[in-house]
Amino acid sequence: MKIKDRRKKMNLPNKLSIFRIILVPIMAVIPIFNIQGEVLNIPITFLIINIIFIIASITDKLDGYIARKNNQITEFGKIIDSVADKILVVSAMIILVQFGKLPSWIAIIVTLREILVMAYKSKKSMAANMWGRIKAVMQIIAIILAFIDINNFGDVFRGALTGGAFYLNLLVTISMIIAVIATILSGWNYLKDGKDLMNN
Repeated sequence: MKIKDRRKKMNLPNKLSIFRIILVPIMAVIPIFNIQGEVLNIPITFLIINIIFIIASITDKLDGYIARKNNQITEFGKIIDSVADKILVVSAMIILVQFGKLPSWIAIIVTLREILVMAYKSKKSMAANMWGRIKAVMQIIAIILAFIDINNFGDVFRGALTGGAFYLNLLVTISMIIAVIATILSGWNYLKDGKDLMNN
């Protein structure tokens, strides 16, 4: 009976969440191959990583839609979906930090927020607030754009732009700043709403 129950839980939405986690190490090892060449001045390595990230992000939206439509929401699914999202975003940011395209303090803030939220959710179920939803959308947008921007975060304000990509770098920088602000505010809301759990 236990084996059958486990198989029932491995529905399509859960498989998509696991697939999303599997894509993360694949995305992380791409730089090791040191693929040469560019497309529209964008290194092929970044394009491949970005494509994998976009595919993974699509599965995030798809698994939730399928789970709700087919009434396949499970406790395991809720956990694995949340974990997969956090692993994907944090890993992508670490890769951007590795290549100097993102300051480490942004990745640290995001990571700390995700650890905080997971710690609170392990004790109490909390629905995502408005800032949490804004954070999720802006992080994905900022990361996708950052991989195709030939400049680094904030170059538009430092006057260090190359290739004349002013508007794209400005969009990346603003999107990432909004994502960080939403990350901090959503984390604060979790902390405020769950402060009673600190004494447990």
